[in-house]
Amino acid sequence: MLKLQNVTKEFRIGAFGGKSVAAVQGVSFEIVPGEVVSLIGESGSGKSTIGRMILGLNPVTRGSITFDGLPVKAGKEYYRHVQGIFQDPFSSFNPVFKADRVFAMIKETYYPAVPEAEWDERVTTSLSDVRLNAGQVLGKYPHQLSGGQLQRLLIARALLLDIKLLVADEITSMLDASTRIDVLNLLAELKVRGLSVLYITHDLSLGNYLAERTVVLRRGSVVEMGLTEAVFGDPLHPYTRELLSAVPRLHESWDDAVPVEACLYHERGASGGLLEAEPGHLVACARLATCREEAS
Repeated sequence: MLKLQNVTKEFRIGAFGGKSVAAVQGVSFEIVPGEVVSLIGESGSGKSTIGRMILGLNPVTRGSITFDGLPVKAGKEYYRHVQGIFQDPFSSFNPVFKADRVFAMIKETYYPAVPEAEWDERVTTSLSDVRLNAGQVLGKYPHQLSGGQLQRLLIARALLLDIKLLVADEITSMLDASTRIDVLNLLAELKVRGLSVLYITHDLSLGNYLAERTVVLRRGSVVEMGLTEAVFGDPLHPYTRELLSAVPRLHESWDDAVPVEACLYHERGASGGLLEAEPGHLVACARLATCREEAS
């Protein structure tokens, strides 16, 4: 359904834009219908830049992104099938408009001929699907609702369209623990209904909870990807192991964490691409066996 092939994004820098910096370098992966893929990496690794390119908000410098075999092109028809939800739900709403304005805009743009009564019924059903009561959220200003309610409103808005892919960029990072699980469970339910999700996060535990496949990003490049159980159960790249070692564990003190050696492959800038260590489990390391021994 969605396919990225050798995608690179460079930004111009300097007083006159005479230099450039690569935020994303040669990234390739796919998302199939009904699949949740976690894109994981530390802050500044290029995760959100990839999400914005998929949404057509930033142009691709080199490479290609296709959706259903066609090049991604921002516009009304594309956004009928692909929607994004971002980290700060409050920034997605105009504070001077009530929350139901987001649904009115969908009707004006995509369904102007639908009678008001039928549209109201669709909105009520969509809100019910995300466990919101229309009477409790419609007619209220964004500041009168919680972050979790606003995120679910945005998901409900997406469901009113013929959506196939949801780009969820750090959508739980501003939510408390209980609300975070509610939103994740909602995404899992939508997956069962056939919706694909690109779940962008720096939180490995949430990625492990939700996704069938995981893509690990470091400094704009993919260093490991495969089935989530393989990537988390047998991480092959030193950077992936370092990320996993940094996940807090209730039964361990901070001093119990085992340091992981840096990856010589990246430090020396060697090339070699992704190696298939086992079927469907790829890792970016030209000296895989040696690195595994050095980090064990």
